[in-house]
Amino acid sequence: MLPWSETLAPLPVLIPLLAASVTLVLGRRPRTQRFTAVLALSAALAVSIVLLYLADRDGTTAIQVGGWDSPIGITLVVDRLSAMMLVVSSIVLLAVIVYAVGQGIRDGTDQQPTSIFAPTYLVLSAGISNAFLAGDLFNLFVGFEILLAASFVLLTLGASGDRVRAGVGYVMVSMVSSLIFLVGIAFAYAATGTLNLAQLAARLDDVPTGTRTAIFAVLLVAFGIKAAVFPLSNWLPDSYPTAPAPVTAVFAGLLTKVGVYAIIRTHSLLFPGGELDNVLLVAGLLTMLVGIFGAIAQSDIKRLLSFTLVSHIGYMMFGIALSTEAGLAGAVFYVAHHILVQTTLFLVVGLIERQAGSSSLRRLGGLAAASPLLGILFLIPALNLGGIPPFSGFIGKVFLLQAGASEASSLAWILVAGGTVTSLLTLYVMARVWTKAFWRSRADAPEGDLADNAPSALIDESFDVSFHRRMDVGRMPVFMIIPTVVLVGTGVAMTVFAGPIIGISDRAANDLQDRSIYIDAVLGPGWTEMSGARK
Repeated sequence: MLPWSETLAPLPVLIPLLAASVTLVLGRRPRTQRFTAVLALSAALAVSIVLLYLADRDGTTAIQVGGWDSPIGITLVVDRLSAMMLVVSSIVLLAVIVYAVGQGIRDGTDQQPTSIFAPTYLVLSAGISNAFLAGDLFNLFVGFEILLAASFVLLTLGASGDRVRAGVGYVMVSMVSSLIFLVGIAFAYAATGTLNLAQLAARLDDVPTGTRTAIFAVLLVAFGIKAAVFPLSNWLPDSYPTAPAPVTAVFAGLLTKVGVYAIIRTHSLLFPGGELDNVLLVAGLLTMLVGIFGAIAQSDIKRLLSFTLVSHIGYMMFGIALSTEAGLAGAVFYVAHHILVQTTLFLVVGLIERQAGSSSLRRLGGLAAASPLLGILFLIPALNLGGIPPFSGFIGKVFLLQAGASEASSLAWILVAGGTVTSLLTLYVMARVWTKAFWRSRADAPEGDLADNAPSALIDESFDVSFHRRMDVGRMPVFMIIPTVVLVGTGVAMTVFAGPIIGISDRAANDLQDRSIYIDAVLGPGWTEMSGARK
């Protein structure tokens, strides 16, 4: 009889895929379709929580799909890092689907493509889980391609001109990234004769340093595009803000983090020598600064948040590039924090568009008086993103800055200074949004007399009207508010329970530093010692 962890490991992928097929059949029964989607993602969340508990208690577990032994068959690996990412992503995916259900109940008409949203969203969920669990490079590639196919459909829902243009650009960039990833896979296979991550980790030790560095560089470019690391990040601010609010939220929270996860996994497991750490440090610094300066220049909250998303990817690159246990632990904690906070802020923007008819700072004002609840829902994650104590954003930044200071190199100190400046500028950007959108009177806004005629739905059919002549005067559906409140509370819970979460992050980082744990879990106990592979 298989251990529980091996039995449950495929379910975060299988449950959404099976539910996607069911919801596709239920396209003419929207209530049943929505219930099925929410139930499936709730089950996936429950399974992910159990997997995290088992991984933290028992350590890394590998399952060979279809009974084919590693390294021939498809391997799924559950360790503390992958399980933690599964839990956080499942929380976000469930919250966003409930938010989308609330929006669909309110906006769903015969013209809205609601029947295709749930199946595609569930396929996206399966792709994310598959990427986190993948134990070989090609299965990781398959996870990315599932994401690409589903995200293109979600990004272009409604087929408006702006969404199609953004979708085409997104797909072109993603296809280039996938092509580069395939080249990296080909190089890795040519050099080692395997794509299994555990076996690659052992065999790459015998590959000449120059060849190993070249393979890592190719993979870094591919993952850097997906993670929006500067200078490979220009596509993101033009793609995400055009999508419907639930789609933008889940994209901002999760899709770039799958790229970050891939960098963490390959850097720590396959290329631990640190040949390109200085390059990653410089890229992390530039990502922080270019992203936050871009945010300062924006007048639309969605584009502003897209640039802050890019900026804070730099913190994660900083922790990874330090190649220390403290740096990796900080990066893991910060990834979890940022997924929750960034998703929450984009959901709040969707509520702002409903309440005020726009996300442009040139049109907004008076929101704190019009809806105190909306003000609170924005203020808490905004302060969290800005790194105000005692929120998890402050804890994560301090974690990373301490790791950088402990490294004591000149470049690490420059990153510490850059991270501090970026945090202060993020707080400035959030304060600017609060001052203009929430605090001042709408009458003082340059275009305060204008608004969209109706809230943006899956099909964006809005046009400018007088603010007082909108079709929907500031009513926010309860099923859009509830998941937003839950995510705000989950972000606060990361502060309240920071100790246990940091403990899991520390143990995950220790697993990443000791490659023998992963290799022996996949290839068999004691394999590292018998083969003489470097730990």
